Amino acid sequence: MAEDGALGDQRRAAEVVQALGRPLSGLQEPGRDARLRALRSIRAEVQERPLSAPVLQEVFTKHLLRPLVRCLVGDPAERCRELAAELTCHGLSHGARPTEALPCLLPALAQRLSPLQGQPPEPCEELRLALVQLLGLLLDLCGAAMAPYLPELIRILQATILDPYPEVKRESCRCAAASARAIPEHFHMQSEFLIKPLMQTISHQHFKVRVAVIQATGTVIQFGNGKSVDDVLSHLAQRLFDDIPQVRQAVTSVVGEWLLHLRDRYSYFHKLIPLLLSSFTDEMPETKQLAVSYWKKIGLQWEKENEEDLKDKLDFYSAPPHYPEGVVRPELGCRELVTRNLSKILPGLCHDVTDWVEGTRIKASQLLFILLLHAEDHITQHMELLLRTLYRVCLGEENNVVRNCVKAAELIGTFVDPKVSLKLLMSALEKTPMPSYLMILAAVIRGCPRQVLKPHLTYLASTLSQPEICQQSEEIFYMEQLLSCVQAIIEVCQEDCKEISLQLMKVLVTIMAMPRAEHLHEKVEESMCSLAQVQQLSGFPDLYKQHIGQLMEWVSISHDRWNCYSPELLQLDVIATHSGPVIGEALQEFILILKTCLQPAKDPPMRLKLFTILSELFQKANETINSQGQFLSYLDIVIKDILAPNLQWHAGRTAAAIRTTAISCLWALIYSEMLSPKEISKVEDALMRQVIATLDEDSKITRLLACRIVSVFLNICGKLFGLDKLNSIYPELLKRLDDSAHDVRLAAAQALTNWFKCLRNDQGKTVLKSNIEFLYRELLIHLDDLDQNIQQVVLEVLKEGSILYPELLVKEIEAVEHKHRTPAYCNQLLQHIQSTREKNF
Repeated sequence: MAEDGALGDQRRAAEVVQALGRPLSGLQEPGRDARLRALRSIRAEVQERPLSAPVLQEVFTKHLLRPLVRCLVGDPAERCRELAAELTCHGLSHGARPTEALPCLLPALAQRLSPLQGQPPEPCEELRLALVQLLGLLLDLCGAAMAPYLPELIRILQATILDPYPEVKRESCRCAAASARAIPEHFHMQSEFLIKPLMQTISHQHFKVRVAVIQATGTVIQFGNGKSVDDVLSHLAQRLFDDIPQVRQAVTSVVGEWLLHLRDRYSYFHKLIPLLLSSFTDEMPETKQLAVSYWKKIGLQWEKENEEDLKDKLDFYSAPPHYPEGVVRPELGCRELVTRNLSKILPGLCHDVTDWVEGTRIKASQLLFILLLHAEDHITQHMELLLRTLYRVCLGEENNVVRNCVKAAELIGTFVDPKVSLKLLMSALEKTPMPSYLMILAAVIRGCPRQVLKPHLTYLASTLSQPEICQQSEEIFYMEQLLSCVQAIIEVCQEDCKEISLQLMKVLVTIMAMPRAEHLHEKVEESMCSLAQVQQLSGFPDLYKQHIGQLMEWVSISHDRWNCYSPELLQLDVIATHSGPVIGEALQEFILILKTCLQPAKDPPMRLKLFTILSELFQKANETINSQGQFLSYLDIVIKDILAPNLQWHAGRTAAAIRTTAISCLWALIYSEMLSPKEISKVEDALMRQVIATLDEDSKITRLLACRIVSVFLNICGKLFGLDKLNSIYPELLKRLDDSAHDVRLAAAQALTNWFKCLRNDQGKTVLKSNIEFLYRELLIHLDDLDQNIQQVVLEVLKEGSILYPELLVKEIEAVEHKHRTPAYCNQLLQHIQSTREKNF
């Protein structure tokens, strides 16, 4: 039966060959149409009719192959070359022994796709694609039989991978991978020749081409020369930043396969692990899951391959007692792989974290967290390099990079003994206080377990509260990070903070005292409330109450040497104004500081600041400075040692500004209603002369407050004044009626009203009759003031004064009545006098 079948095949082959005689001869015709008809006739006989594999093989190999190859290589008509390529593919794919075509076909493909110097390549893109697909068919069909033709194969692929047509590039990449799988024992000797064209194409604008190149690179190196890994790593790493998820996924797959199957993968672990772990943070869940899946397989495989070395750890190693929440602990093999290669990975990674390209910095910072999560307590031996890098990175402004590095620093707190981490951190901080140091310190504290951190609390808080650190800089960034350290300590240690409460309060007060840190006040208050809460206190005022004596002692150590730049001055401001009623419990210390620092010889700007603080306290005296009802026992000191020396006249603008603040403080004291008439009399007796002197000050506010204070003195204790004192007061007030400031004139008029009230007894008005007459005359002049409000208030003053000598006033009115621009006011005044006479009568 087999013999009959063979004879039948031979007869059928002979028939087909006979039928092809005329078409084959037609291929030699010079006319394009004749050759095209011949090829179509061949296709009708061979391709469109069913032929068995042996028959087709016999016809194709012995009679068709060479004519078709000549047409494929040399025919000038594209359509003819296209049909020849189609027929050749059909013959190879349906023939029984395609390897027999290799000696003829492969050199022809090489000539057409990668011609030697002086020969033209195939110009048609579609035909180049067809020829590369033909090459791929040969690789699929012939497999290991391609080995003798490896040089031609490599030469073709070197050219076609760089072809301008993207489809040719993709098909060439597939052929490169197929050749690597087909003849690995020979391919590895020439595989490196494909690396350069592949890397030249890896950044092609078409993402499908990039994917094909990456996949081909993976196969070429896996079955080829492993040394080429070094040549492609940087290119693959760059593709991890690709915008197209499929490209990043291809890199992840290739690197994962290398880590599992590359022959000399142990030599490249430290180079490949970072690439695979970088995909853990990919934005696409599929890519991330792929990387995690590969990494688990790699770790398990490495465990099996090194089972003897890991026996003790597999049997006895336990999980750390404190582990980051929401994070799954990696497998032992994965952790060991990172630990054993970390010393080789870390220097390059630390360099990348500070790279000039933002994308590189972000990717490296993400990878740093993943590596430290795997390394656990082995981080300790790399602390110096890590901290140095983190310090530098956290000075930058990229939120993503800084955020990732802070997360990495929290892992340092989790896994590294505080004896090591805090010693290094605090040593660096004491040498050169920098905001980035504080940022890393806060992160380490947040990551540290409470029980582990507890023995180091005193050292930590004492160091932070040192003036060299907490008062080092007024930069906002520095203050923010200092506050973060305090917040981290309170958050982690909770009630353990009771033993360091004072030191933390010092730091918080210092932050609040910084002029540029106003926006942090709310956060500082929140931290104070948290600190109070962990000590079962009701709020931050109780915290001040707990430490007020120690805080006042802390700020007053060098108060005799203060100037306006002393940080203690600002700290005192916070303690005095922010502690509310608690400052009343430290009144003795507070007044002593004021007495020392408000002497005329002290720094003027500092005195201005202190008077401002004192004025603010006087405005709510019973809720602040007099909360314990003890302020009046210090009134003599305030009057004689604080206010009186600073109201003395001295030349210069600075001295004038101090007098203004002093008079403001005096007005706040009087206005606070804290003083009884008796205490006000005491104040008047000590300060009236200085207050009268300030009525001539250049400052409007000084003149205004002086008028108001004199008015109060006259109202409360003016009836007890001697005539000489009253006689000395009214001329100064009268001058203020000509003041340039409207408010000052109104206040002076009110004071004059109170002055008239002080002369109700007969003896006083008799002695000062001429003065009263003069005053009537001057006030009538001001009744013509251009300001209607002033006219009205002067009218009220004259009404008050008319009680003393109404006849004398009437006489003065009649003498000048015809001169007044506003006779209506004169009429009102006369009517008021008449009405008063009638009532008295």
